[in-house]
Amino acid sequence: MPTDRFAARRDRLIRKIKQAGVDALLVTNFTNVRYLTGFSGDDSYLLIGRDACLIISDSRYATQIREECPGLDLSIRRPGKPMTDAVAAVVRRLKPAKLGFESTSTTVAQWQALTEKVKLLELVPLAGLVEDLRAVKDRHEITAIREAIRQAEQGFDEWLSALAPQMTERQAAFDLEHAMRRAGANGASFPPIVAVGSRAALPHARPTQTKLLTADFVLVDWGATNEQGYKSDLTRLVVTGKISPKLAKVYRVVIEAQRRAVKAIRPGVRCCDVDAVARRVIDGAGHGRFAHGLGHGIGLDIHEGPRLGPASADELKPGMVVTVEPGIYLPGWGGFRIEDDVLVTSDGHEVLTSVPRE
Repeated sequence: MPTDRFAARRDRLIRKIKQAGVDALLVTNFTNVRYLTGFSGDDSYLLIGRDACLIISDSRYATQIREECPGLDLSIRRPGKPMTDAVAAVVRRLKPAKLGFESTSTTVAQWQALTEKVKLLELVPLAGLVEDLRAVKDRHEITAIREAIRQAEQGFDEWLSALAPQMTERQAAFDLEHAMRRAGANGASFPPIVAVGSRAALPHARPTQTKLLTADFVLVDWGATNEQGYKSDLTRLVVTGKISPKLAKVYRVVIEAQRRAVKAIRPGVRCCDVDAVARRVIDGAGHGRFAHGLGHGIGLDIHEGPRLGPASADELKPGMVVTVEPGIYLPGWGGFRIEDDVLVTSDGHEVLTSVPRE
């Protein structure tokens, strides 16, 4: 895998580190380490600044890091040595006066240990430096997300052709994940949601032993993770029996809410305003407000920035990939949500997913 894309990401981060007023940043979120280096393992940190850039890991990953991150400096901690000891040794050698750390992933115990081990070091909590970079995808990431979408869609097509009334939600969910793997995915982006009838009123329903034949429709929320770790996220309603007038009405409202929200996506638009577009449609139909946000960014994590919600201060930028997933949930009857993955382009948007809605 070419390393120039990772070097470019690190260069952008170094500029943000300088703006934050620290000499270096200790990256402890494993996903952020992967984004900045290409290393696909875990239990490893990255210390990055103007005068240093090295991975702190252990001997299990030494060969893998050299293969995946050629040219990066590497500090290997001895077996049994705590990570904070290894970090402290590197910090004492490099002597940064101010060290930023990821406050959302560094534990209090780790912070206390570093404070005790490196007495003169000023530790500065920082949040969102890498995540802000990750919100806007480069062309390599967009290609990877397209692949994850293709794997999810191919798996869904195969799965749909093999559905049987006697299947349980759990069986159907397992089969869907296997179908995505056969389509080339490393696995599911998250445990697939398969919710029959009234259970579809639970936005994050866990598959049970309920059989598909017990209702006329089933909600399916699924996604694939590709080899590079990038994810997709889709939702559809599969009708397994009769389409009742109530179901048809709910379906039309949700489809219209999503259509208008997607149409509103373009650079410079606030995420809260896109969310409001969908809510106005659903509120106007008398169904009240859905409890979750309209959508979220996808990438190496299934939920990342930006957030499309009523309180979101995020603004859409070219290169962002977001889900758009309005829904109506009626306890005791069921629910419906439709979800597609949308790329923000330089002059508007592109819907990346193509699974039919009929």
